Amino acid sequence: MQFDWTALRRASLALALFACGVMGSAWADNPPSRPEATTLADQKGSPSARGGQTPSTPSAAEQHRLPPDTSTRQTIELPGRTLAFTATAGSIRLFDDKGEPQADIAYTSYQLDGGDRATRPVTFFFNGAPGASSAWLQLGSAGPWRLPINADEVTPSTSAEVKPNAETWLDFTDLVFIDPVGTGYSRFVATGADVRKRLFSVDGDVNALAVVIRRWLEKHDRLLSPKYVAAESYGGIRGPKVVRQLQKQQGVGVKGLIMASPVLDYSEFGGTSLLQYVSTLPSYVATVRESKGPVKRADLADVEAYARGEFLVDLVKGRADKEATRLADKVAALTGIDQAVSRRLAGRFDAGTFSRELDRKNGKVSGRYDASVHGFDPYPESSCPAYGDPSGETLLAPLTSAAVDLLMRRLNWRPDGSYELVNGAVAPAWNYGPGLPQSLFELRQILATDPKMKVLVAHGLFDLVTPYFRSQLVLDQLPAFASAPRVKLAVYPGGHMFYSRDASRQAFRAEVEAMMKPAPD
Repeated sequence: MQFDWTALRRASLALALFACGVMGSAWADNPPSRPEATTLADQKGSPSARGGQTPSTPSAAEQHRLPPDTSTRQTIELPGRTLAFTATAGSIRLFDDKGEPQADIAYTSYQLDGGDRATRPVTFFFNGAPGASSAWLQLGSAGPWRLPINADEVTPSTSAEVKPNAETWLDFTDLVFIDPVGTGYSRFVATGADVRKRLFSVDGDVNALAVVIRRWLEKHDRLLSPKYVAAESYGGIRGPKVVRQLQKQQGVGVKGLIMASPVLDYSEFGGTSLLQYVSTLPSYVATVRESKGPVKRADLADVEAYARGEFLVDLVKGRADKEATRLADKVAALTGIDQAVSRRLAGRFDAGTFSRELDRKNGKVSGRYDASVHGFDPYPESSCPAYGDPSGETLLAPLTSAAVDLLMRRLNWRPDGSYELVNGAVAPAWNYGPGLPQSLFELRQILATDPKMKVLVAHGLFDLVTPYFRSQLVLDQLPAFASAPRVKLAVYPGGHMFYSRDASRQAFRAEVEAMMKPAPD
């Protein structure tokens, strides 16, 4: 779905294949011959700096070109207010430093009528995986229309009709949803392997997104607007890096960063690291307790204290310790996993084991994206797991249809080809670099560089893919200048897409609105 854990494991095992490291890319601006292109005067590598060089336009590239941008006037009726806005569906073309076309990056933007461009915020959104389009955040949380995607109710045949979103962020910020190349309708226009190697890499992806953001700001006369970046899942790697790239290379300052269900650091929470068990234990217990009644993070204080205390100490002692069964029995009692299974695994089990063992007696499995969602195991008698994620796969069909219908029917933008909600070919081709990626370096840099910058990290209690306690452990290591209230962790009932729950979506929106509220003079 949004975060490809299988691909990460594959990448971890194949680090030797990436010894050459991440291939950086310097994406150039559109050539000056195109009327909509404007550039920052001091932008390095801009067409003006190259003496007006214009790119060749191969016929193959033009055959793959997306249709011209389309803008439509829209109005939605919401409780207590009516929002009138301009919706634009279109694309921005990327060029290499020789002026050759490389890729068309699709975007959908919503700008409220009557806003002051100098003071009204604009927020840029992208999702994760890598390989996911921005439809999750657009149609699940922040956009003007929303598809009801409660994970415990949606099936593949659920209606794909979107409804006006009472929790849209458009009241207080304009919205720009970006689909990285290979997702949505974004596509390569250059042939050959080099452009794919550049864009399907940590640095190349970040550089391209930063250029797209700057180009959109120039194209729509929004360089003076307060700017925010919102990212989800693998967007936790993208987000801080994109903000840093905007600061350093694109001449664009960002006031705040919002990250939903992010992964910030791969290195300490997989493989043989003991912290993987520490970070997931509170979410396991939250899932079990939620089956008996509503759960909030405050209800897990005892588990969090145990996880970073006695549990971690026992993990470090290892199986050789005479009291090893103490850990296994405690974990079994907390999670509801069969004591024999917990003892066999010494109280150490990953999300896949928890998902299958939690309700094995009834032949059901729980979701990884939302462990509170249960589905049938199609092969309950098999010793090998052979089931999909009941909290993820059910969303793919209705969300894809909703995104295509919105663009083509409501926004009147009709590209050819297939819409890639989640492109499974991207993650296996992704170059994570010589080591597992992390964005903590950039997070510290952007917070140190701009003392006014704010960061909001939001998680769902029942998310086993990017558990909230993992982010807590990471954020606890930041220096004092990056502490609350500048950096805030908010945890809501729900899973990876916690905003699919009405109360959590409302609370998340309120946090973001408060973050963007101008400080008193």
